[in-house]
Amino acid sequence: MHDAQEEARPYCLRLLRSIATVPFRIDIPTGKYALKNAIQAVLAAGLAAALSGCATTDTKNPADPLEGYNRAMFNVNDKIDRYALKPAATAYQKVLPGSVQTGINNFFGNLGDVWTAVNNLLQGRGADGVSDIMRFAVNSTLGLFGFLDIASEAGLQKHKQDFGVTLGVWGVGSGPYLVLPFFGSSTIRDAAALPVDFEGYPWQYVQRVDVRNTGTVVRIIDTRASLLSASNLLEEAALDRYAFVRDAYLQRRASKISGSKERGADAQYRPLPDDSGPASEAQNPPTPKPGAASGAESSQEPAPAPIDKP
Repeated sequence: MHDAQEEARPYCLRLLRSIATVPFRIDIPTGKYALKNAIQAVLAAGLAAALSGCATTDTKNPADPLEGYNRAMFNVNDKIDRYALKPAATAYQKVLPGSVQTGINNFFGNLGDVWTAVNNLLQGRGADGVSDIMRFAVNSTLGLFGFLDIASEAGLQKHKQDFGVTLGVWGVGSGPYLVLPFFGSSTIRDAAALPVDFEGYPWQYVQRVDVRNTGTVVRIIDTRASLLSASNLLEEAALDRYAFVRDAYLQRRASKISGSKERGADAQYRPLPDDSGPASEAQNPPTPKPGAASGAESSQEPAPAPIDKP
């Protein structure tokens, strides 16, 4: 156990240094001291969890040498979800008609197709990349800026890719499992890819700060609302929610990267986890998404971009 702790400590130190230097940008209007204090409290809790986790690392899974820290951060995320995200998502689901929710989800999903296309091309999957570009073109025009998913009805399958998967296809190892503040399940590799995903998501480049920030908040709530049923099921079924979420995340990411490698250079087609459409539904039946437990481990679309200040 002592050797495992010594092995994990350098990861903790590098993680804390990275967190301290990440240029997160948050738009806090002047005078909103309550919001500022709340954010400071969350960051303080996250830092405390990180320090305590590094001091008491308990490893039971070879892929999770940072389990002490990860469990502490999982609990922090769970409380954020329980008292903020989940109530907002529940109200969102009750107030807005289903068609409006579908339109909002389609709109942000359509923007995600752009970054998915880039990653598919970087992975050597030209056919999928071209299909994603066609999806974006069709839905942005005939689909009224993406609010209607005409492309799926026309048989163009939707894919979900991010730069973490691209790095995995290129041979970059995942590194230890890591729970990020707010974003949830990740690995060292996927965490390093997050800034690239932020910059690759088109909504990041909306010029008006108020529109960009509002859209980011709406996307987060909409994503959480889509996971309400799965999170409720997980809370009832899983004895150890942390272990269930961790193992499901690692297995799903490994399967997605393995499948992407097999489909590189347009090899024989096999749908990946998170693909949608008739072909994928036959081989990848829908399953509850385990990441909903903390409100942060959601689908593998690029994560919402940070809220910016003018």
